[in-house]
This record gives sequence, C-alpha cells and structure tokens, in this order.
Amino acid sequence: MTRRRTFKEVMVYVIVILLAIIILFPIYWMFLTSLKTKTEVYSAPNFVPTKFYFKNYTEPFFNGEMGGYLLNSVLISSFNALLVLALAIPATYAFSRFKVYGAKHIFFWMITNRMAPPAAFLLPMFLIFSALHLLDTHIALVLVYCGFNLPFAVWLLKGMIDNIPRELDDAALIDGCSMWGVLGRVIIPLSKPGIAVTGLLTWLFSWNHYLFAFMLTNTNARTITTGLAEYVTVMGINWGQMAAVSMVTMFPAFILVSFAQKYIVSGLTFGAVKE
Repeated sequence: MTRRRTFKEVMVYVIVILLAIIILFPIYWMFLTSLKTKTEVYSAPNFVPTKFYFKNYTEPFFNGEMGGYLLNSVLISSFNALLVLALAIPATYAFSRFKVYGAKHIFFWMITNRMAPPAAFLLPMFLIFSALHLLDTHIALVLVYCGFNLPFAVWLLKGMIDNIPRELDDAALIDGCSMWGVLGRVIIPLSKPGIAVTGLLTWLFSWNHYLFAFMLTNTNARTITTGLAEYVTVMGINWGQMAAVSMVTMFPAFILVSFAQKYIVSGLTFGAVKE
C-alpha cells in the first residue's frame, strides 16, 4: 500500500514538472531570443545564453516610444480597474441586498454584454468616440474597458457578497449605520479577498487587450500591446526587440500578481461553499 501510494505521488510530481516545462518553455525561449542579435536569432538554436545583447531592452524604451506606450498601459489599466471596482461594488450590493425590479433580467443582460465578441462593438464605439472627439485618448480606452469588465466584476462579486450573512447587515443597522455605512463597514471589509481578485483580473484584462487599443488609439494613448505590432514590418521582423519588449510587458503583471497572491485563492473560493 505504501509503495503504491509512493508511486502515485511520484507520477503526480512527474506530471506537474512536465506541465510546468511545457508552460514555461515558451517564456524561456522568448527570454533567450531577447538576448540575441538579429544574426544570432536566425543561427543554430542554443538553449543556454552565451551572450547578453541588452540593446534589445534599452533601445525600445530609451531611444524608442515603448516607454510611453508602457506608461499608457499602466495608467489605462489602473484607472479602469479603479473605475470598475467603484461601480461594481455598490451595484453588486444592490443586486444582493435589495429587491430590484427585474434584477434577474438586468443581471443576465449585463452578462450577455460580456459574452458578446468585442468586434461587434468596434464600429459603434469608434463612431461614438469620434463624435465626442475622444479618439486616441486615455479616457476612451478606460470607458470601453469598463463597459466590458464591469459585468464580469459584478458577476464575480455577487457570489461573494451573497455569502455574507444578512444578520451582519441588520446588526449594523441597529447600531445606527446607514445603508452606505453597512457597505463601507461590513460588506467591503469582509469582501476584501474577492475585491482584490476582481481588481486584479480586471487589470489584467485591460492590460492584455489589443483590439480596441489598436482601433481607438494612434499615438498619444497607444498601449504596449499594440506597440509590439511595430516590429512586424515589410522589411522583416525584429525578433530580438519584440521578445525583449514582450518580456518587459510581463513584469508589471507578475509584480501585481505576486503582491495579490495571498488574496487569490481565498478570493476565488470565497462564497463557493454554503451551508
């Protein structure tokens, strides 16, 4: 029995290691490519870096426009996450605690907006922001991303707030809290893990989005994801700098996930089990 259990544990570790290699190898290969010159990229492949060509990292950000694109991505993603949370938390509180007429239909309609392909909204959004003279602005992308991320945030937070006992609301009301006081002193503190996960996922969705950023921006509000397309030209593809910029685009998300890691598991499982 012990040998069989040991064999199963070994097989589990082997499978996990193989999956990790499969998932991480593309990232490792991109890192290797980012350290090569244009000539070395097309030479015989090597799996261990022999030279470090750091110009692929310095030139796009210090001599190119990628630094501005990176700043645009950080600002747009951060403001979008804050706006989505500011709207999603009271909206979810209303869905969860109040008897809203047609709440199920409204909730379903919001989710269907998130299910729709972004391309279906591309032309209307372009015409609206063009009429408002908001093309190539940070505000345009923040509002567009908010429209797509808000239904997801409400859906994610609703299960978490539903799991908070209503008796805590009644106790706070008896102690003199208003409805806003209950939201600020009871609901939000108890939903911190879920709010953190919702903000993180919202931020990542905005950070990685390409289509709207490509169509609604040109120079001033262009993001780092659309900036990567500049390395694909009729003269060829600059694989070294493209790989280097791609590695840099991963750092902010990696840092954010590292800080929010303690909330991720508790936030995703919060409200999953009810008595």
